[in-house]
Amino acid sequence: MRRRDVMLLAAGAALAATAPGRVRPAAAQAIDRNAILRDPEAPTFGNPTGDVTLVAFFDYNCPFCKKAEPDLERAATEDGRIRLVFKDWPILTEASVVGARLALAAAYQDGYALVHRALMAIPGRRVPEEQMREAVRRSGVDLARLQADHDRNSDKITALLRRNAAQAEAIGLQGTPSYLIGPFRTSTLDYAGFKQAFAEARRRQAAP
Repeated sequence: MRRRDVMLLAAGAALAATAPGRVRPAAAQAIDRNAILRDPEAPTFGNPTGDVTLVAFFDYNCPFCKKAEPDLERAATEDGRIRLVFKDWPILTEASVVGARLALAAAYQDGYALVHRALMAIPGRRVPEEQMREAVRRSGVDLARLQADHDRNSDKITALLRRNAAQAEAIGLQGTPSYLIGPFRTSTLDYAGFKQAFAEARRRQAAP
């Protein structure tokens, strides 16, 4: 977990050296702001025309991500003007990669949110692969279709995870959770912290 202070986001920075992790970008490349905010394959929720975009980089084995998730969902839902972009960034364990791939495969049947919530609800920091698979089985998605969608779209899922990793490293993220909220970058927040960050982002965006 990185420090809690909020920092201005330097979007478009050159790709930094690859940090330790299970999914690595294939090569250094420039990352522009639009690629981070509007990747067409990144799961996106909330208000599609919201005035503040929140991009969440997370890992399903990150206890801080799990602790913040209910507060993030509550704050964004109550606000009503937040566009949420989820960036699966599985950097902690091999099981993290499995969880991310299952969630992204579920997106092809509009089941990403179900699997995401199921995986985030598992307590602990080193959740084994089989426990993740069991949570997915209980989430309500069609498991046969999920497997078929995963196999059919395996290369696309891999490419998305690599883009997410490249973007995280390009803007200097050091761990999960990391949130880009309007022009700001921050780490673990509670409900009040998310609400404050939304307000600060709006003030910054409205400034000359």
